[in-house]
Amino acid sequence: MKKSGNGRLEGKVAIITGAADGIGRASAVLFSREGAKLVLADINEKGLEETAALVKKEQAEVVCKPTDVSKESDVEALIHLAVNTHGQIDIVCNNAGITGQYFTLDQESGDDWQKVYAVNVLGAVYTIKHAAKHMQARKSGAIVNTASVAGIRAGAGTNAYSASKAAVINLTQTTACDLGAYNIRVNAVCPGLIETGMTRPVFDLARERGKEEKLGSRCELRRFGRPEEVARAICFLASDEASYITGQALPVDGGNTASLNLPGMKF
Repeated sequence: MKKSGNGRLEGKVAIITGAADGIGRASAVLFSREGAKLVLADINEKGLEETAALVKKEQAEVVCKPTDVSKESDVEALIHLAVNTHGQIDIVCNNAGITGQYFTLDQESGDDWQKVYAVNVLGAVYTIKHAAKHMQARKSGAIVNTASVAGIRAGAGTNAYSASKAAVINLTQTTACDLGAYNIRVNAVCPGLIETGMTRPVFDLARERGKEEKLGSRCELRRFGRPEEVARAICFLASDEASYITGQALPVDGGNTASLNLPGMKF
Protein backbone atom coordinates (compact mmCIF):
# COMPACT_ATOMS: atom_id res chain seq x y z
CA MET A 1 0.00 0.00 0.00
CA LYS A 2 1.31 3.45 -0.93
CA LYS A 3 2.20 5.61 2.06
CA SER A 4 0.28 8.85 2.51
CA GLY A 5 3.49 10.91 2.77
CA ASN A 6 6.15 11.88 0.26
CA GLY A 7 8.66 9.13 1.02
CA ARG A 8 11.12 11.50 2.67
CA LEU A 9 12.31 8.75 5.02
CA GLU A 10 11.89 5.79 2.67
CA GLY A 11 14.17 2.90 3.64
CA LYS A 12 15.53 4.63 6.75
CA VAL A 13 15.56 3.04 10.19
CA ALA A 14 14.49 5.40 12.97
CA ILE A 15 14.62 5.00 16.74
CA ILE A 16 12.15 7.15 18.67
CA THR A 17 12.23 7.28 22.47
CA GLY A 18 9.31 8.63 24.46
CA ALA A 19 7.03 7.19 21.78
CA ALA A 20 4.06 6.31 24.00
CA ASP A 21 2.35 9.69 23.74
CA GLY A 22 2.48 13.27 22.56
CA ILE A 23 5.33 14.38 20.33
CA GLY A 24 6.91 10.92 20.24
CA ARG A 25 3.68 9.29 19.09
CA ALA A 26 3.00 12.01 16.52
CA SER A 27 6.56 11.61 15.21
CA ALA A 28 6.18 7.85 14.95
CA VAL A 29 2.98 8.17 12.89
CA LEU A 30 4.48 10.83 10.61
CA PHE A 31 7.72 8.87 10.15
CA SER A 32 5.72 5.78 9.22
CA ARG A 33 3.83 7.73 6.57
CA GLU A 34 7.14 8.94 5.18
CA GLY A 35 8.43 5.39 4.77
CA ALA A 36 10.64 4.83 7.81
CA LYS A 37 11.12 1.52 9.60
CA LEU A 38 10.56 2.21 13.29
CA VAL A 39 12.05 1.10 16.57
CA LEU A 40 9.94 2.61 19.33
CA ALA A 41 10.81 2.91 23.02
CA ASP A 42 9.12 4.16 26.17
CA ILE A 43 8.81 3.22 29.82
CA ASN A 44 5.00 3.26 29.37
CA GLU A 45 4.31 -0.16 27.84
CA LYS A 46 0.56 0.36 27.30
CA GLY A 47 1.10 3.67 25.51
CA LEU A 48 3.89 2.12 23.48
CA GLU A 49 1.57 -0.64 22.28
CA GLU A 50 -1.07 1.92 21.33
CA THR A 51 1.46 3.88 19.27
CA ALA A 52 2.62 0.69 17.56
CA ALA A 53 -0.98 -0.09 16.60
CA LEU A 54 -1.33 3.34 14.98
CA VAL A 55 1.93 2.86 13.07
CA LYS A 56 0.88 -0.55 11.82
CA LYS A 57 -2.25 1.03 10.33
CA GLU A 58 0.16 2.98 8.11
CA GLN A 59 1.60 -0.34 6.87
CA ALA A 60 4.97 0.45 8.43
CA GLU A 61 7.48 -1.98 9.90
CA VAL A 62 7.74 -1.46 13.65
CA VAL A 63 9.30 -3.11 16.69
CA CYS A 64 8.91 -1.88 20.26
CA LYS A 65 10.95 -2.19 23.41
CA PRO A 66 9.96 -0.97 26.88
CA THR A 67 12.92 1.19 27.84
CA ASP A 68 14.00 3.32 30.78
CA VAL A 69 16.40 5.72 29.09
CA SER A 70 17.94 6.67 32.43
CA LYS A 71 19.49 3.19 32.50
CA GLU A 72 22.39 2.78 30.09
CA SER A 73 21.86 -0.99 29.87
CA ASP A 74 18.28 -0.43 28.67
CA VAL A 75 19.43 1.99 26.00
CA GLU A 76 22.22 -0.31 24.85
CA ALA A 77 19.69 -3.13 24.49
CA LEU A 78 17.45 -0.84 22.43
CA ILE A 79 20.29 -0.05 20.04
CA HIS A 80 21.11 -3.74 19.70
CA LEU A 81 17.47 -4.46 18.87
CA ALA A 82 17.49 -1.87 16.09
CA VAL A 83 20.71 -3.17 14.56
CA ASN A 84 19.80 -6.84 14.91
CA THR A 85 16.37 -6.24 13.39
CA HIS A 86 17.23 -3.88 10.55
CA GLY A 87 21.03 -3.99 10.22
CA GLN A 88 21.43 -0.22 10.50
CA ILE A 89 20.38 2.97 12.28
CA ASP A 90 19.76 6.10 10.23
CA ILE A 91 17.81 8.33 12.62
CA VAL A 92 17.60 8.73 16.37
CA CYS A 93 14.94 10.92 17.98
CA ASN A 94 15.65 11.50 21.66
CA ASN A 95 12.19 12.49 22.79
CA ALA A 96 11.86 10.86 26.22
CA GLY A 97 11.56 13.43 28.99
CA ILE A 98 10.00 14.32 32.34
CA THR A 99 9.18 17.63 34.01
CA GLY A 100 10.03 16.73 37.58
CA GLN A 101 8.19 18.16 40.57
CA TYR A 102 6.71 21.65 40.43
CA PHE A 103 8.71 22.94 43.38
CA THR A 104 10.56 26.18 44.01
CA LEU A 105 14.32 25.97 44.22
CA ASP A 106 14.35 25.82 48.01
CA GLN A 107 11.92 22.87 47.91
CA GLU A 108 13.73 20.84 45.25
CA SER A 109 15.94 18.06 46.56
CA GLY A 110 19.06 16.68 44.96
CA ASP A 111 17.08 13.55 44.16
CA ASP A 112 14.58 15.64 42.16
CA TRP A 113 17.37 17.16 40.08
CA GLN A 114 19.12 13.83 39.56
CA LYS A 115 15.94 12.12 38.37
CA VAL A 116 15.21 14.84 35.81
CA TYR A 117 18.79 14.90 34.55
CA ALA A 118 18.96 11.11 34.39
CA VAL A 119 16.04 10.99 31.95
CA ASN A 120 16.32 14.26 30.04
CA VAL A 121 20.09 14.53 29.69
CA LEU A 122 21.70 11.16 30.32
CA GLY A 123 18.96 9.44 28.32
CA ALA A 124 20.05 11.41 25.27
CA VAL A 125 23.73 10.91 26.09
CA TYR A 126 23.34 7.13 26.28
CA THR A 127 21.35 6.91 23.05
CA ILE A 128 23.82 9.03 21.11
CA LYS A 129 26.77 7.17 22.60
CA HIS A 130 25.54 3.73 21.56
CA ALA A 131 23.88 4.66 18.25
CA ALA A 132 26.65 6.92 16.95
CA LYS A 133 29.21 4.14 16.51
CA HIS A 134 26.86 2.39 14.07
CA MET A 135 26.27 5.66 12.22
CA GLN A 136 29.99 6.40 12.16
CA ALA A 137 30.70 3.08 10.48
CA ARG A 138 28.29 4.02 7.68
CA LYS A 139 29.30 7.72 7.69
CA SER A 140 25.70 8.79 7.77
CA GLY A 141 23.02 9.64 10.31
CA ALA A 142 20.67 12.20 11.79
CA ILE A 143 19.97 12.74 15.48
CA VAL A 144 17.16 14.99 16.69
CA ASN A 145 16.89 15.83 20.37
CA THR A 146 13.74 17.22 21.94
CA ALA A 147 14.77 20.18 24.08
CA SER A 148 12.35 22.99 25.02
CA VAL A 149 11.89 26.74 25.03
CA ALA A 150 12.48 26.22 28.77
CA GLY A 151 16.12 25.62 27.86
CA ILE A 152 16.30 28.98 26.09
CA ARG A 153 14.61 31.29 28.57
CA ALA A 154 13.18 31.23 32.07
CA GLY A 155 9.51 30.92 32.89
CA ALA A 156 8.72 27.85 30.81
CA GLY A 157 9.32 25.06 33.29
CA THR A 158 10.69 24.02 36.67
CA ASN A 159 14.27 24.83 37.61
CA ALA A 160 15.51 21.28 37.09
CA TYR A 161 13.55 20.83 33.85
CA SER A 162 14.70 24.14 32.38
CA ALA A 163 18.33 23.48 33.28
CA SER A 164 18.14 19.96 31.83
CA LYS A 165 16.76 21.26 28.53
CA ALA A 166 19.51 23.89 28.34
CA ALA A 167 21.93 20.99 28.79
CA VAL A 168 20.24 19.12 25.91
CA ILE A 169 20.73 22.15 23.66
CA ASN A 170 24.41 22.32 24.58
CA LEU A 171 24.75 18.54 24.14
CA THR A 172 23.29 18.99 20.67
CA GLN A 173 26.00 21.49 19.81
CA THR A 174 28.92 19.56 21.28
CA THR A 175 27.94 16.24 19.72
CA ALA A 176 27.32 17.95 16.37
CA CYS A 177 30.96 19.03 16.53
CA ASP A 178 32.11 15.55 17.53
CA LEU A 179 30.17 13.76 14.79
CA GLY A 180 30.18 16.17 11.87
CA ALA A 181 33.26 14.61 10.30
CA TYR A 182 31.29 11.36 9.99
CA ASN A 183 28.41 13.06 8.15
CA ILE A 184 26.20 12.68 11.21
CA ARG A 185 23.95 15.65 11.87
CA VAL A 186 22.73 16.52 15.39
CA ASN A 187 19.94 19.03 15.91
CA ALA A 188 17.26 19.83 18.46
CA VAL A 189 13.70 21.08 18.47
CA CYS A 190 12.54 23.38 21.26
CA PRO A 191 8.78 23.03 21.65
CA GLY A 192 6.73 25.71 23.31
CA LEU A 193 3.46 24.94 25.05
CA ILE A 194 2.23 21.69 23.50
CA GLU A 195 -0.55 19.50 24.88
CA THR A 196 1.04 16.12 25.64
CA GLY A 197 0.88 13.56 28.41
CA MET A 198 3.64 15.46 30.20
CA THR A 199 1.86 18.83 30.10
CA ARG A 200 -1.69 17.50 30.49
CA PRO A 201 -1.97 18.48 34.17
CA VAL A 202 -1.48 22.12 33.15
CA PHE A 203 -4.18 21.86 30.51
CA ASP A 204 -6.57 19.99 32.80
CA LEU A 205 -6.19 22.62 35.50
CA ALA A 206 -6.79 25.48 33.05
CA ARG A 207 -9.93 23.81 31.73
CA GLU A 208 -11.15 23.10 35.23
CA ARG A 209 -10.83 26.81 36.02
CA GLY A 210 -12.38 27.89 32.73
CA LYS A 211 -9.15 29.46 31.49
CA GLU A 212 -8.36 27.27 28.50
CA GLU A 213 -8.38 30.30 26.20
CA LYS A 214 -5.40 31.69 28.10
CA LEU A 215 -3.22 28.70 27.23
CA GLY A 216 -0.67 29.89 24.71
CA SER A 217 -1.87 33.49 24.97
CA ARG A 218 1.70 34.67 25.60
CA CYS A 219 2.81 33.38 22.19
CA GLU A 220 2.75 35.58 19.11
CA LEU A 221 0.32 33.14 17.45
CA ARG A 222 -1.93 33.39 20.54
CA ARG A 223 -2.46 29.64 20.88
CA PHE A 224 -0.82 26.49 22.15
CA GLY A 225 0.69 23.96 19.77
CA ARG A 226 -0.11 20.41 18.75
CA PRO A 227 2.28 17.42 18.85
CA GLU A 228 1.90 17.05 15.07
CA GLU A 229 3.36 20.52 14.53
CA VAL A 230 6.52 19.60 16.43
CA ALA A 231 6.67 16.21 14.68
CA ARG A 232 6.84 17.97 11.30
CA ALA A 233 9.91 19.91 12.43
CA ILE A 234 11.52 16.74 13.75
CA CYS A 235 10.82 14.95 10.48
CA PHE A 236 12.39 17.79 8.50
CA LEU A 237 15.56 17.77 10.60
CA ALA A 238 15.76 13.98 10.35
CA SER A 239 15.34 13.98 6.58
CA ASP A 240 17.81 14.66 3.79
CA GLU A 241 16.03 17.98 3.24
CA ALA A 242 18.06 19.23 6.21
CA SER A 243 21.33 17.79 4.88
CA TYR A 244 23.34 20.98 5.59
CA ILE A 245 21.87 21.73 9.03
CA THR A 246 23.62 20.58 12.20
CA GLY A 247 24.22 21.85 15.71
CA GLN A 248 21.02 23.91 15.72
CA ALA A 249 18.15 24.26 18.20
CA LEU A 250 14.92 25.11 16.39
CA PRO A 251 12.12 26.69 18.47
CA VAL A 252 8.67 25.41 17.55
CA ASP A 253 6.84 27.73 19.87
CA GLY A 254 4.38 30.01 18.11
CA GLY A 255 6.83 32.89 18.40
CA ASN A 256 7.20 32.66 22.17
CA THR A 257 10.98 33.15 22.14
CA ALA A 258 10.77 35.97 19.57
CA SER A 259 9.44 38.47 22.10
CA LEU A 260 9.48 39.37 25.77
CA ASN A 261 6.51 37.04 26.30
CA LEU A 262 4.18 39.96 25.69
CA PRO A 263 2.66 39.43 22.22
CA GLY A 264 3.15 42.37 19.90
CA MET A 265 5.52 44.15 22.33
CA LYS A 266 8.77 44.45 20.40
CA PHE A 267 9.97 47.62 22.11
